[in-house]
Amino acid sequence: FSAYADVQTGKCGNNVTYSFDTETGVLTISGTGDMTDYWNIQSPFYYNNSLKSVIIESGITSIGDYLFYVCKNLTSVTISTGVIGVGDSTFKNCESLTSITIPDNVTYIGESAFSGCDGLTSITIPNSVTSIDNYAFYYCKNLTHVKIPNSVTSIGNNAFKNCDSMFWVDYGGTIDEWETV
Repeated sequence: FSAYADVQTGKCGNNVTYSFDTETGVLTISGTGDMTDYWNIQSPFYYNNSLKSVIIESGITSIGDYLFYVCKNLTSVTISTGVIGVGDSTFKNCESLTSITIPDNVTYIGESAFSGCDGLTSITIPNSVTSIDNYAFYYCKNLTHVKIPNSVTSIGNNAFKNCDSMFWVDYGGTIDEWETV
């Protein structure tokens, strides 16, 4: 038992900083603007098995590519309403992720953003989203239902492929481009 938690801090964007409490597994991201886009192992959180929860505070406008790639024990993410985009492979292979609320300002979900998130059982896409990119929810094998608003006009190739448990997709609009899902 330690009287002081080990808190790691750093930058993940020009005006974006993070504070990670290694004892609780809670990562808080704050500041203004976009987070940095990374390429897989470059992310400061790559394969971080201590990471359990992420809080993205107000002022952040986008979540960077590969930021939480293969964070196998990440279970929940809270995203502020200022975020407009979820980058490519942002939560890829976060197999314990069970809870995420995508806020109403998000307009796009990047390629492979939630691919391999086995813990996800349902997802509601907000009315602000217009594009769901290729492989966005690929191999989310426990995803049972998805609610897609009529604002979505483009769903990329294999966006929901190998979602073996899926039995319900609620969609009320017209998709201009819906490839193999």
